Amino acid sequence: MTLTALLLVGGLSSRMGRDKATVLFDGEPLWARQLALLRELRPETILISARAVPSWAPPNVAFVLDQPPSRGPLSGVAAALASMQTSHLFALAVDLPRMTAVHLRKLAGMAQPGQGIIPLNQDRLEPLSAIYPREAAVVAQNALASQDVSVTSLSRELLRQHLLKEYVLGPEQAAFYSNANAPEDLR
Repeated sequence: MTLTALLLVGGLSSRMGRDKATVLFDGEPLWARQLALLRELRPETILISARAVPSWAPPNVAFVLDQPPSRGPLSGVAAALASMQTSHLFALAVDLPRMTAVHLRKLAGMAQPGQGIIPLNQDRLEPLSAIYPREAAVVAQNALASQDVSVTSLSRELLRQHLLKEYVLGPEQAAFYSNANAPEDLR
């Protein structure tokens, strides 16, 4: 398995009131924290998905920009799948500050040739911390061209086609998927 890592930072951050990527968690901007986690996976390539290159853009990291109009996280996932040269894409949202490198490595270790992994958190899929196989690129492009641009809908279709496999999270892992959408979520 070869890996491209994708950090998704393109959200509007309306509930946070400012760019989530720059919000501090334990004294570190969320973008830097998540990028460090992805680097621990030792991917062949790291990409950052955004609507436009942000002012905080780190050097030596490539960006995949949403094609206007942005269709949310699906835009970034589809663009990364279309451009990557590896067998799998590990997508990670910037707003999961409690995620750990140990957990990400566990997920990466479960991917198989032609099949990725998507966490199932109780009854909710976690498509913004999932591993997608290269074979998902066409399905993602079709989803991007459709009316339903939900990454959850994409994930359900990939599960149906056996391009993704569910990984049921235990109660101790659920906290890793706690989103930071508003300032009070960071406490």
